[in-house]
Amino acid sequence: MLATALGLSGCATYADLPLDSGAGAADVAGLAAPTSNMPLPALSTHRFDAADGLDVAEVAMLAVANSPQLRIKRDELGIARAQAFAAGLLPDPQLALSADFPRHSGAGLSTAYSLGLSEDITALLTRSSRKAAARSQASQVNLDLLWAEWQTVAQARLLFDQVLSMRAQRARLEQEQTALATVTGHIRSALDAGNLTYDSASAGLNAEADVHQRLADTTIALHQAQADLHLLLGLAPTAKLDLVGAPWLGQPTPEQVRAAFDDLPRRRPDLLALQAGYQSQQARLRSAILAQFPALNIGFNTARDTSAVYTNGLGIGITLPLFDRNRGNIAIERATRQQLHDDYTARVLGTRSDMQRISSDLATLDAQLVTLAAHARRLDQARASAEQAWQAGTLDWPTYLAIRGSALGADLDLLSAQLERARQSIALEALLGNTDLAATPPASTQASPP
Repeated sequence: MLATALGLSGCATYADLPLDSGAGAADVAGLAAPTSNMPLPALSTHRFDAADGLDVAEVAMLAVANSPQLRIKRDELGIARAQAFAAGLLPDPQLALSADFPRHSGAGLSTAYSLGLSEDITALLTRSSRKAAARSQASQVNLDLLWAEWQTVAQARLLFDQVLSMRAQRARLEQEQTALATVTGHIRSALDAGNLTYDSASAGLNAEADVHQRLADTTIALHQAQADLHLLLGLAPTAKLDLVGAPWLGQPTPEQVRAAFDDLPRRRPDLLALQAGYQSQQARLRSAILAQFPALNIGFNTARDTSAVYTNGLGIGITLPLFDRNRGNIAIERATRQQLHDDYTARVLGTRSDMQRISSDLATLDAQLVTLAAHARRLDQARASAEQAWQAGTLDWPTYLAIRGSALGADLDLLSAQLERARQSIALEALLGNTDLAATPPASTQASPP
């Protein structure tokens, strides 16, 4: 009874945990991003102040601190640590107590009882393997969390760039829409006066409709990017998000790419996590092999029969390894280990291939951006000259609209190429296992169209 009372005194108690409303934070000002919790040096030294708007580094910091998906990952780490704690606990001994009462009283008869204490020895033999497997599993989850934080930083930077790019494209299309309104006004007036047929006016009307369609598509894409960014930051959909500063500009050097290429398995958290998972499976396989031996249970007992004869005894229970011998579990664990082995090899090979491909793509995009920027500048100059000529009455409106359409297309192509380069650069940095590699690209690749 004393042992039972002491055991119950250490029992856990239940406390209710109500579900959250899931509304998200209503304002950025109410959120915090402690630098001590940042996974990257560039973020841990950056000052966070939401009062003057959020730059690209502050957006990444806020994502790491408040992302709902990262909170789930941290909960998974808590579960893994609890499992590691549980794996190290010793099995509880088993206490057996029984009593026999004679149905008829008689001389020399007394109440009989039996008291026994036993322990599962097999569980003690496999304890070290189970602990090693659980520790490696917890290490894997911790590394997966770090990798998820790095990926969240990359996603935050990409969404920041997408929002700025979509806003720039929308502003450019709104500018074009305003400029075309004057031209289409003249076309409609000429149609109403009968001085122009619909066949002749179709080019001008189609130009206006095309800009309207592009503007609508761009606005929808902007809404999606802003919604994704709100969700990543844990903000309510209606929360105001003031983005300031330049977009993320990253350009790992060829030397950095080569160094990361060679040192990849020793630095990337996801690859280190796979290594930890493989070690955990190694320990599980060892535990399964140990469990093939006969299960052993040892106990001691003391008893008194109805004749008041006292006895002490030793009990041993053993499983006869005739049919099972844990062969099924051993086969499962061995096949699982082979799968993890091949999965790791495939991940490393795929990562190296992606790094090489993206490096080549970035070189192509850099050359393309130089060409697109020069082409956009020339067409912008042509558009300005055409506008002056059209207003002076020396240029017909179909030619004027054709020049404007070409200039608009070049400006939008340049913005799209800049966004694609940012996407590829951020992806390469994530593959390198370092999202702090930043360099400013040449000025010609950063030019935003007017």
